[in-house]
Amino acid sequence: MKYNQLGRTGLFVSEICLGTMTFGGDANAGMWKAIGALQQDEVDGIVGKALAAGVNFIDTADIYSFGASERLLGQSLKNLGVARKDVVIATKAFGEMGPGPNDRGASRGHLMDSVQGSLERLQTDHIDLYQIHGNDTVTPIDETLRALDDLQRQGLVRYFGVSNWAAWKIAKALGISEAKGYGRFETLQAYYSIAGRDLEREIVPMITEEKVGLMVWSPLAGGLLSGKFGPGANTPEGSRRIAFDFPPVNLERAWPCVAAMREIGAAHEVSVARVALAWLLAKAHVMSVIIGAKTVEQLDDNLAATELTLSAEEIARLDEVSALPAEYPGWMLDRQGGARRPKPFAPKKA
Repeated sequence: MKYNQLGRTGLFVSEICLGTMTFGGDANAGMWKAIGALQQDEVDGIVGKALAAGVNFIDTADIYSFGASERLLGQSLKNLGVARKDVVIATKAFGEMGPGPNDRGASRGHLMDSVQGSLERLQTDHIDLYQIHGNDTVTPIDETLRALDDLQRQGLVRYFGVSNWAAWKIAKALGISEAKGYGRFETLQAYYSIAGRDLEREIVPMITEEKVGLMVWSPLAGGLLSGKFGPGANTPEGSRRIAFDFPPVNLERAWPCVAAMREIGAAHEVSVARVALAWLLAKAHVMSVIIGAKTVEQLDDNLAATELTLSAEEIARLDEVSALPAEYPGWMLDRQGGARRPKPFAPKKA
């Protein structure tokens, strides 16, 4: 297991982050039941296995099974006797947690209420990484940042981040934080997979420039890249992707990626999923890849991706088969900017 800096901070987190969306779904939990319904004993097994493999980073959210995920995680850490300093807990707020008009969003009011609920459910006195889970089109950015800065100064939150925001809005938030002396977004949690590389257009250049750590959610595109799907595959009944078709994926672009990963996986005698994860882990702009599992067997296979080293030729092949089609202004930036790159010095011959 490798450990990377959390953004530009001095805190280090494992390159694999344990996701907890599979914790707690039940018959009354709507879509969360389709994602996963692990209960306490099963959660203890998953969390214990991940920690034993070197994972020190766990991500949850208040909205996951309407608080059940946080409760199960907090109790699991207690059951396993995990020292608080040995685990980095990340959670999120934004989603609708009640019927009231202020039971959602990124307002100061909702965040101040939400952090208390998460602390109670997690059975802890602080949250290591507190993330805004979505784009609030109403609340001013500086209101959200001031609330997060206050929570940080109070010691309830140590670092904070954001999820599913556009590049321009994150850049604006970073500028506001610098101008007003607030804490800043140190991480971005975003969808990224070999079948969905859209964030490479604007977001990756921005976070690379600003040293914002990238946490990848749904690295297997909701199970689509598990190897169970695609031409010639026998899709098992009850698969999450059938019950919950998310995130959206262009299948015409995805299936050639799956075919290439099957060949590479066969050469290494590993699963397609492991190849998909190894491809992400090889990207310099990826801080941590979030994996979720319904079984210990799934977890073991995903964790093993840290031991798979793809050759330069294999990475190049996967990059090529999954390459994004050119879009403006990208193709014009490349055309005009190329002339500004220094060429290698070649001394004149005597």
